[in-house]
Amino acid sequence: MRTGPKPLFRSSGERGFSNLIGADPRRVSARKLEHEIDVRFTPIACTVQTKEGLVHARAGDAIITGTAGEHWRVSQARFAERYRPVPPTVAGEAGRYASLPNRIVAVPMTEAFEVLLADGVSRLNGGPGEWLVDYGDGSLGIVSPAIFATTYEIIG
Repeated sequence: MRTGPKPLFRSSGERGFSNLIGADPRRVSARKLEHEIDVRFTPIACTVQTKEGLVHARAGDAIITGTAGEHWRVSQARFAERYRPVPPTVAGEAGRYASLPNRIVAVPMTEAFEVLLADGVSRLNGGPGEWLVDYGDGSLGIVSPAIFATTYEIIG
């Protein structure tokens, strides 16, 4: 059993997959399945309470409610790469959006761990059995096994 600090994974904020995660022998490649989610865009800086921790959002960032009622933030800069509006929703306005089939790399974790987001402030906490997800755009996240199973298709 591990004693001492939890492993900390840092989002780089730079495009491309993390070498550290890519080199992990447990890693899998997966593709996000299309799911519809509810989105609102915050007009002011705020915080979002996620299952994994408190996340800081900037004005214009998307605040998403997933299929299981979970919340997370996607930066304004990355949102259009990950989601498209579902008519009658207009891009950039609150409403229903569908996830795009983006490729990710993920590692099933066997111990507690932390993720420092690219803002350098927001910190997520993960536990054994949860997935450490690398979105390939410099951001990392934590996904529960149940949500991973319904949200991603393992492709390799």
